[in-house]
Amino acid sequence: DNPCRICSSHNRNRSLICVVEDPNDVIALEKTHEFKGLYHVLGDVLSPLDGIGPEDLKIKELLHRIEGSVLEIILAMNASIEGEATTIYLSRLLKPLGVKVTRLARGIPVGSDLEFTDEATLVRALQARVEV
Repeated sequence: DNPCRICSSHNRNRSLICVVEDPNDVIALEKTHEFKGLYHVLGDVLSPLDGIGPEDLKIKELLHRIEGSVLEIILAMNASIEGEATTIYLSRLLKPLGVKVTRLARGIPVGSDLEFTDEATLVRALQARVEV
């Protein structure tokens, strides 16, 4: 595959790759104007019930891309069971390669009320709390 205009840009931080499920995730992250690295689109997530395994994702291409100057991989999967399984699978695959592996924080959406936030989100928000 030819790189997109983002990954072709010389203004991007080439030591940082954000791994996402699909191109719409790239658009969402780009709208924040916060991420300055490169992206890698897997094309899907692991889903044994749907017959989607590691060989169906662009994992080999990711492994090829991290050879060299990549220092950190950010796993930005959706907060679904399949997204979580994909995150765990990739982190176990990538950590032994000596690259820093991080994931997006999970927490309470801006503008929402705690009383209407589901328990799983509250647990993740408590676990990922930061000092102020």
